[in-house]
Amino acid sequence: IFSIVVFGSIVNECYVNKDSQNPELLCIFNENESACSYGIAVGIIAFFGCIFFFVVDLYFQQISSVKDRKRAVLLDLGFSGFLSFLWFVAFCFLANQWQRTTMSKGVLQGADAARAAITFSFFSIIVWVSSALE
Repeated sequence: IFSIVVFGSIVNECYVNKDSQNPELLCIFNENESACSYGIAVGIIAFFGCIFFFVVDLYFQQISSVKDRKRAVLLDLGFSGFLSFLWFVAFCFLANQWQRTTMSKGVLQGADAARAAITFSFFSIIVWVSSALE
């Protein structure tokens, strides 16, 4: 759910016009397109990864081979650790770019969405680390 909030808020409200003369949409995170793209990418990777591992968990009891079960558990553990790292980088990157952003009328329109993306990136670190430790 956190990944949906992050990439949804970035896609919906974090692209704004700099002024009424220029119709080009810019990322509100310090006008850095990489910040928005990275947040969206990590959110989508996490979302599809969750769906995949949810399906694996549903069919886990039907896996008869101990080796295959071990691979599934280790893959889940590795993916959780990898996503913990990606969310940490996303939180640091988005927070840093937001700190450097100069406030303007366009930026103020998407400020709540930007703060939501940063906040839920932080919450995602905690969720994925706890998932890796289970």
